[in-house]
Amino acid sequence: MFRPVIMSLALLLGSMVMPAQAASDDSLYQALGQQQGISALMETFILEIADDERIVHHFEKTDIERLHRMLTEQICELSGGPCSYSGDDMVTVHTGMNVTTAEFNALVEDLIAAMEQHEIAVSAQNRLLAILAAMHKEVVNL
Repeated sequence: MFRPVIMSLALLLGSMVMPAQAASDDSLYQALGQQQGISALMETFILEIADDERIVHHFEKTDIERLHRMLTEQICELSGGPCSYSGDDMVTVHTGMNVTTAEFNALVEDLIAAMEQHEIAVSAQNRLLAILAAMHKEVVNL
């Protein structure tokens, strides 16, 4: 199946790039539709998570409006946009959640589904996934 392959490729790509884009490179931010596009993408992503029985339990007590705001800020910043992420670091956020690799992969699948719904170019999807894959060790099994 494609799930392990997608995650393996994302992890490989993530190990080859820095977690954040160069400050002057906002091409990924532009490809994601700037702040408005990222906000819409994160809304779709959250809806995908809500329908995903594999991982939705991790979000049962989550303030969804705050989650949307934090994801939008984080993706905006990581993609080279003008935003500043104001949330906690990934280790703090995920400690005690006992996220498994399978659950991390499910989340990636949900993000890919959201990006496809928004017709994000595959090259931009891969760039974003590579940046996020670098966070794997900060999210899984903490």
